[in-house]
Amino acid sequence: MKPQKLILLLSLCVILSFIGGGMGAKFYLENFWSPPQPQIKYHPQTSQESAIIAVVKNSLPSVVSIIVKSKHPIFEEFPFFFEEEKSGGTGFIVSEDGMILTNKHVIDFEGAKIKVITQDGKEYKAKILAKDPFQDLAILKIEKKGKKFKPLPLGDSDKLQPGQTVIAIGYALGEFPNSVSVGVVSGLSRRIVAGGGGKTEVLEEVIQTDAAINPGNSGGPLLNLKGEVVGINVAKVEGGENIGFAIPINKAKKALQSIKTRGKIVYPFLGIRYILITKELKEKYNLPVDYGALIYGGEKDAVIPGSPAEKAGLKEGDIILEVDGKKITPQNSLAKMIMEKNPGDQVILKILRDKKILKKKVTLAERSG
Repeated sequence: MKPQKLILLLSLCVILSFIGGGMGAKFYLENFWSPPQPQIKYHPQTSQESAIIAVVKNSLPSVVSIIVKSKHPIFEEFPFFFEEEKSGGTGFIVSEDGMILTNKHVIDFEGAKIKVITQDGKEYKAKILAKDPFQDLAILKIEKKGKKFKPLPLGDSDKLQPGQTVIAIGYALGEFPNSVSVGVVSGLSRRIVAGGGGKTEVLEEVIQTDAAINPGNSGGPLLNLKGEVVGINVAKVEGGENIGFAIPINKAKKALQSIKTRGKIVYPFLGIRYILITKELKEKYNLPVDYGALIYGGEKDAVIPGSPAEKAGLKEGDIILEVDGKKITPQNSLAKMIMEKNPGDQVILKILRDKKILKKKVTLAERSG
């Protein structure tokens, strides 16, 4: 309130106090005057809209539509073939020399011929550099020497929060290239069974989003409002409303680094089957702890013969509590921590066995496909 108005108000209160013995001033203050309220800064909706438009405009030159053709015999008895278009999907450029990240199921056909189309309508042949043996990821390379492409920046999917705005771009239905959908991160660390073409695959720790993920969007980028890729769109729920999934980009970073340093995608291997312990499992099976990984194989080997785990002396019934001092929880699973390592790395496992704490040094091997 301005000083002049405040002086006027106080003067009026003094007059009223003489007139009504103080009751008039009290009545005025209670009914007509209120202290100044803190101002809340208004953020117009257009600020988010502008951010989305900017991200899409900047990202589209790096997103490609993928068309895959494969040869099939006309008749089994005769060596005559015809080319059939097998799929339409999406990918995005991750290096200046034309390396592309996409889903494995987009290009996983025998004798596949791959063509990618950029936003400006130019077509390029592409070859498969690697198919990830354990995740729905593939890395392609545009066959155009001397051409420089614009790569998308990769973000940090470990920093994602539920409710965060995300943008999906893809070749929707294999018919509408560069289609954009917007939504939020609906959930994190989901486990799904994805299927298509007679194949199924278990995907763990995927991102759930309500941004529309249609057939053809597979392999496209899921972006944050900084324009960074935080996920690779991979699947949707049939019969569900706005439930799609994306592989966290941090998982793909590992595959990209492996290609650059080793020329192939490799993963570390411990060699156990296990159940992740929760508070519910502790109560149900009367376990001694409510966290960790219980080595258990069911009808299969709990400890795989010849594996690093067997060589280190791990046994069925052991509970792995920590890896290199980090506690195993549903949010920080054993698989996640092992995947952060490389073949040949040594890890220290803290183990609970028959009420005794043990520490085991294990040298991780290379996991074969």
